[in-house]
Amino acid sequence: MRHFRFLFVFAAAAFLDAAEASAQLAPGKVALVIHGGAGTILRASMTPEREREYREKLTEALNTGYQILLKGGSSVDAVEATLRVMEDSPLFNAGKGAVFTSAGTNELDAAIMDGKTLKAGSVAGLHTVRNPISLARRVMDHSRHVMMIGDGAERFAREQGLELVSPHYFWTERRWRSYERSRDSAEKARSGKKGSGSLEADKKYGTVGAVALDKEGNLAAGTTTGGINWKEYGRVGDAPIIGAGTYANNASCAVSATGQGEIFIRRTVAADICARVKYLRQSVSQAAEDVVMKELVTVGGEGGVIAMDRLGNIATPFNSAGMYRGWVAADGKLIVKIYKDD
Repeated sequence: MRHFRFLFVFAAAAFLDAAEASAQLAPGKVALVIHGGAGTILRASMTPEREREYREKLTEALNTGYQILLKGGSSVDAVEATLRVMEDSPLFNAGKGAVFTSAGTNELDAAIMDGKTLKAGSVAGLHTVRNPISLARRVMDHSRHVMMIGDGAERFAREQGLELVSPHYFWTERRWRSYERSRDSAEKARSGKKGSGSLEADKKYGTVGAVALDKEGNLAAGTTTGGINWKEYGRVGDAPIIGAGTYANNASCAVSATGQGEIFIRRTVAADICARVKYLRQSVSQAAEDVVMKELVTVGGEGGVIAMDRLGNIATPFNSAGMYRGWVAADGKLIVKIYKDD
């Protein structure tokens, strides 16, 4: 039995960055970890130019949030600013780079949570808010609610003076081509013909997220996304669901997830990881690994998470081929990775 357990752990290690930044922080130190989505991300399908673009943007996002933390800014401030950088980039499925619904529109979701107060803000089904993560922050800080959706959320955005844009702002050729492939496949499937594309052809869970620890020892987590390609009927995934795709609690840890949203919701992935840290006294690395590499795998759930505890221990496990990710931990060294063998 002991030999079997060793083999399982060894196999799982090939798919995760367990405790990649496990050094504990001295008092007053800060840390930040981000992800840009998980899925079928392979070296063979990535051009050198596109890989460089991803690494540069991940680096920019990390630097943005880290500088806020170094200057004494809050973990919530760092998470929001970091994710705004990623929302403004067409590289990621959030904000500017959002995928299209089956109706040919963009619907954006986001959430943010403060680990000190357990306050949270969440938004879904947005069409004109340039930075959904900032609206989620306003819901948390300037309303008596946790979640707002659709027209009501956009009305609140106007009242709060947030930047609104034309729905066309979110259009990108890359995402539109993916939409067209899915539309072609769906139409041929309805007619009984074999489609040239697939609804799973672009199998990347493009949610982006950030987790931060500030000088006061407070955690925060945020997640923002355009959802999944060809989603229907106002579908909302795990990103804006507190406890599923986003969770933060100073008493345990903070988590942002990326993956198959429906499964992550059913398994309350983010809250589960934090509960294991709090009640089972597991390390954040062990808790995240057990949920992603065992619990999710048993039900066919693909994706990954970023997680951090109050000591600055970071975990970034994923069971997919790759996950855009990066962090700055106790030593202040900035690390960016994409593939499982980085």
